[in-house]
Amino acid sequence: MSRIVILFDNPERFVVGTVGQPGERTFYLQARSGNRLISVSLEKEQVNLLADRMSELLDQVAVTEGIQIMNFSPADLDPLDSPIDEEMRVGTIALGWNSITSQVIVETHALTEFLEDVPELEEDSDDGPDVMRVRISGPYARGFCARAKAVVAAGRPNCPLCENPLDARGHICPRANGYKRRG
Repeated sequence: MSRIVILFDNPERFVVGTVGQPGERTFYLQARSGNRLISVSLEKEQVNLLADRMSELLDQVAVTEGIQIMNFSPADLDPLDSPIDEEMRVGTIALGWNSITSQVIVETHALTEFLEDVPELEEDSDDGPDVMRVRISGPYARGFCARAKAVVAAGRPNCPLCENPLDARGHICPRANGYKRRG
């Protein structure tokens, strides 16, 4: 079966969002252009790392290319668009900068058994896992990072002792020898 490449070049919307209550949330990346809406699911840690690495990439671009990239607008805080139909589960994320078009490139590859199955950034070979490729401007990427960080932070608070997430039923903290703290 041939690899599916889903491409969004400067989509109207590219955001991270969740469905569910803190502690039971499913995280999604969602891209929309016109009537075309694609949602892919991923882990909270992948969202956090993507926001960190994208922010670092933009900072590096500012140094190497002398382009200061500021957020052009407040972060998009609207809910995810409906319907939320998972196109794929993300296994690997690739990130890059195209200095010709001044765009951030985000590729989310479907979960695969072998890391070596994932092709290079923007490679359109017939082999490899399905991919959603999104190209966005630097300022848009800054807004994406702000929203991603806000979505991750909106989850359960961390225990001040062990940094593990607290839940409404309490928390058995390994640093307190199993003493159950109330959140």
